[in-house]
Amino acid sequence: MRIATYNIEWFNALFDDDGELIDDDGWSARHNITRSQQTEAVGIVLTALKADAIMIVEAPDQNRQRSTVRALEGFAYRMGLSARKAVLGFENETQQEIALLYDPDKLSVRHDPIGEETGKRGSADAPRFDGAFRIDLDIDAKEDIVTFSKPPIELAVETATGTAFRMIGVHLKSKAPHGATNREAAMRIGIANRRKQLAQAVWLRQRIDGHLAAGETLMVMGDMNDGPGLDEYEDLFGRSSVEILLGEGEGALYDPHARAALTRKLGAIYSTSRFYQPETGRYMQALLDYIMVTRGLRERGAAWRIWHPFDDPDCWNLPELSRALLTASDHYPVTIDLDI
Repeated sequence: MRIATYNIEWFNALFDDDGELIDDDGWSARHNITRSQQTEAVGIVLTALKADAIMIVEAPDQNRQRSTVRALEGFAYRMGLSARKAVLGFENETQQEIALLYDPDKLSVRHDPIGEETGKRGSADAPRFDGAFRIDLDIDAKEDIVTFSKPPIELAVETATGTAFRMIGVHLKSKAPHGATNREAAMRIGIANRRKQLAQAVWLRQRIDGHLAAGETLMVMGDMNDGPGLDEYEDLFGRSSVEILLGEGEGALYDPHARAALTRKLGAIYSTSRFYQPETGRYMQALLDYIMVTRGLRERGAAWRIWHPFDDPDCWNLPELSRALLTASDHYPVTIDLDI
C-alpha cells in the first residue's frame, strides 16, 4: 500500500463555490501559472503517485458556500484517481484545509478526534485539536493559550486486510515573519512564531504519547514547516518542532529524511519544497514535509520516497512529470510504501 502527503499550494483557487474546477487560462494563485496549467499538473502528479491515500495539505476551502469533500471527490473523478473518496477533519478559516483522499476499496477511514473539548479556557493535557492548549511558552510562570489555525486531522484507518492504525495530518504554524517592516520586527515576529510552533509540537507530542501508551500504531504526516537547522532561532529554543515530534527512546517515531537531517552539521541533505527568494534572485530548498511512523509500521517493509523533480531519477527521467511537479506546487509529495 502507498500513502502520500502533498501540500498543493493554493489548491482552493482552482475551484468555484460549487466545487467545480475553474479550468481556464486565467491566472492561478501561483506566480505566472494559469489555472489550467496547475490543474493539469496536479492531475499528472496525483496520477503518477498511484497512492491508495493522499493527505492533502492546503486542500480546498470548507465554509457555508464551499465543500472540501465535494471539490476533492470531483477532482478525483475528473482525473480518474482510485483514491476517490475524501474525508475532512475540523474546518479552519485559512482557505487551506487538511483532508484525506483515499481508495475506499483498500481502506475504511473516519474522522475520529481525540481529547477534551476545552473551548477558549484551554487545557494543559492534550485537548482536542480544535480547542486550546495551555503552556508556559517563555518560562515566565504564566501560562499562554495556544490554538491551531489549521487543526490537525485525526483519522481511524483500517485496511481491507484488517490492519488498523491511526493517522494524524498536520500543517504546523509557519515561522516566516509575515508583516515585518524592519529587522527588529522580523526578529520579534519570528521568535513569537517559533514559540507558537514549538507549543503546537508539544501538544501533538502529548497526543502521540497517548496513542503509544494505548498500544496503537500511528502515522503522523504533513507539512511541519520546520526541520533541523532551518532558522537562526533554533539554538535559542534548543531544538526544532520536528525533533519534538520524533521523540526519543522507545516512544520515538521514525522518518529517514528527518533522521538524516539530524545527523548533518550543514543542514538537511533532502528537500521537499522550493521557494523563490526575490532578494537573492535564487531558489531556496527546504525539508518541510514528513511521514513519521511508529515501529510497528516501520517493520512492515516501510520505504519512503520524496518525489523531487531533480533529485529523484525516476522523476527527472520523465520530463512531463518533472515539469508537473514544478508547476503544481512549491512542495513535492512524499510517499511511504507499506505491507499492510
